[in-house]
Amino acid sequence: MLSADLQARLEAYVLESYAGGRLLREIAELVDRSQTAVRRVLDKHHVTHRPSGSRPLAER
Repeated sequence: MLSADLQARLEAYVLESYAGGRLLREIAELVDRSQTAVRRVLDKHHVTHRPSGSRPLAER
């Protein structure tokens, strides 16, 4: 279990990375968590998911 501070930092990184265009899979690998764990962070913060298979934002 992470401390409250580490959990907050992890969530901030996930949110920033996803908003920056990274894929769930990439974020999960970078933070050593499952894609489900990353998805739960996004859901907790009411972030709308991009469609599966969509191009990364950097390529749009």
